[in-house]
Amino acid sequence: MSLCQADHYDLVIVGAGMVGASLACILDKASLERPLKILLVESAPVQLNAPPAQPSFDARSTVLSYGTVDYLRKQAFWQAIENDAQAITRIHVSDQGRLGSAWLSNEEQGVEALGYVIENRLLGSQFNQVLSAADSIELCHSVKVSALIPTASGMAVKLDSGNDQEEITTELVVLAEGGRSGLCEQLGIHRITESYNQSAIIGNVAFTNSHDNVAYERFTPDGPLALLPLPDIDDEHRAALVWTQKSSESEALLNLPDTEFLSLLQQAFGNRVGEFIRVGQRHSYPLSLVKAEEQVRPGLVLLGNVAHSLHPVAGQGFNLAYRDTMRLAGLLIEAVNSESPLGTIAMLHRYQQSAENDQDKTAAFSHYITRLFSTGNPAAVWARKFGLFSIDLVLPLRRAFARRAMGLSDQQVKLDVG
Repeated sequence: MSLCQADHYDLVIVGAGMVGASLACILDKASLERPLKILLVESAPVQLNAPPAQPSFDARSTVLSYGTVDYLRKQAFWQAIENDAQAITRIHVSDQGRLGSAWLSNEEQGVEALGYVIENRLLGSQFNQVLSAADSIELCHSVKVSALIPTASGMAVKLDSGNDQEEITTELVVLAEGGRSGLCEQLGIHRITESYNQSAIIGNVAFTNSHDNVAYERFTPDGPLALLPLPDIDDEHRAALVWTQKSSESEALLNLPDTEFLSLLQQAFGNRVGEFIRVGQRHSYPLSLVKAEEQVRPGLVLLGNVAHSLHPVAGQGFNLAYRDTMRLAGLLIEAVNSESPLGTIAMLHRYQQSAENDQDKTAAFSHYITRLFSTGNPAAVWARKFGLFSIDLVLPLRRAFARRAMGLSDQQVKLDVG
C-alpha cells in the first residue's frame, strides 16, 4: 500500500503542529505563479475535519503577541477564532519581596491589545480547516520520517508507517517536528544547549476575582511566575500558570495536594486576583536555551523548536517561530514566482540571515531577563529594581520594552498572499 499519492513533492514539511501547519497554510493562500505540491508528514494521527475539542478547564494555550495576531489577521486565520481569544490589555511586572514594578498598557501603545491568549485546540482547528480545503497540500499522518538523505537536487525522504515503508524525493525539507526530533542527531546537526537548572510547572488555575485582562509576570527567587488570562469557564475566573522552579524542587511541588500547591502559589503571587481556589492538571518540563548550530543545509531548513527553544518568560517562543515561518514563506514564494529551485543553499542562507538578528535579540531578551531575576546577587537585585522603576517611570524605555514583548521590535515581514 502506498503511503503517499506521489513519489516527488516540491516541499515536504515534517511535523503538522502549529509551526509546520501554519507554513503549509500560508503557502496555500499565497499568490503563486504555479501551485506548490506540498506533503505534510505527521507521526501522530490527525483528523483535519474534526471539530475543535470541547471547552475544558485544563485546555492548553499559547500567548500570541500583537505582531503575530496582526499577521494572522492579514492572512484571514484570525477572524474565525478571535471571539474565543482572551485579550491582554495590561501587563504587570513585579519582583517578589522587592519594591518596584512596571505596568504596560494597550492604551499607551495605541493598540486594541498587547497580545492574546488562545487555546491550542482553537488555533490548531483553524489551521486544520485550511489544510482540509487545500488542493495543493497532502497530509500523510501516522507516519514517521525515518531518514533524510541528501541528493543532487534536494532530499530523499524515507517514510515508515510501521507496516509499510516508502521513499519519496523533494526539493526542500522543512523540519518542524519540535525540540525532540531525532533527525537532527541522525544528520549530525549539533544543538547548543544551556540549561537553566529550572523546570516549568504549567497548568490552569481559578481564583475569586476577575483578571481584568491583565497578564502578570512575577519574578521570585526560584524563577519567573506568569499568570496569563483565559476566558472564564463555568463562571470561574481562569488563567494559565507558568511557574518556574529550581529543577531540584519542581517534582515535589508538582506532586503536592491541590490545597498545599495553591497555598504556596498564593504566597508567591500574592492577592492580585483574590484567592486561588482551584488548580487543574499539572505538568512539568525542563528549561534550556537551545539553538541548532546549523539551521539550513542544501535542501533542508529547521523551523520552530527544533531550530531554537527559549525560556518561556515573556512568552516569545511561538511568536519568534511564526516570524521565522513568515520569512521562510516569503522567500519560497519569491523562488516559485521567479522559477527558481526551492532548496538552494543561496536562498536558504538568505532566510537564515534575515532571521538571525531577530532570533538573537529575542533569545537575549528572554535569557537575560531570566538570569537577572533568578539570582539573589545584591548587584543584580539593585539592577532589576532600578530597571523596573525605570521601565515604569521613563516612557521611551517602557515603549521599547512593550514593543519587544509585542513582537514589534524587528522589521515586519510582508507577504503577497491571496
